[in-house]
Amino acid sequence: MTAPLFSGRARRSVAALGAVSAGLLLLSACDKPTPLATVTVGTTTVSAEAACHDGKELSMDKVQECLTNIKDAKTIDYARGDTLRLGVEPEVVEDHRQWQAVLDGQPITEPSSNTYRSFPGADVFATGGQGEAPTSKKLAFVQTGKDGKPLAVWSFNLKLK
Repeated sequence: MTAPLFSGRARRSVAALGAVSAGLLLLSACDKPTPLATVTVGTTTVSAEAACHDGKELSMDKVQECLTNIKDAKTIDYARGDTLRLGVEPEVVEDHRQWQAVLDGQPITEPSSNTYRSFPGADVFATGGQGEAPTSKKLAFVQTGKDGKPLAVWSFNLKLK
């Protein structure tokens, strides 16, 4: 007959310590979520994390790709004359960073360090008499560093209702 090397209590203690260590290791490997950007139309609000964010400066090619090729962007309905509200979490504008709203690849705001912008009665689907209005548009927020270089892009779809 052989004697056990560890008592039952010691085995449980070692197992618990191993589980805690494994849990801490897994948590340290998780990426910190990016701050949220939010679009509100009427009483409907959608929020999203950055679609493009490498933790460092983005190349212009990467920004262009982010503005045009995002397939899983959140969608919000928009009717002509609705108030469009855009917001970012305070972390987006810390350390002299700014953000700018971009509609279908064209800036619609100046870079800002404010966390909120509102456009009452805006008609983002107006064509200026240049044909039929599209049924949806891509809205993006581009975060820039204090040097003006892009750091992150949040993407949304506006759907004309």
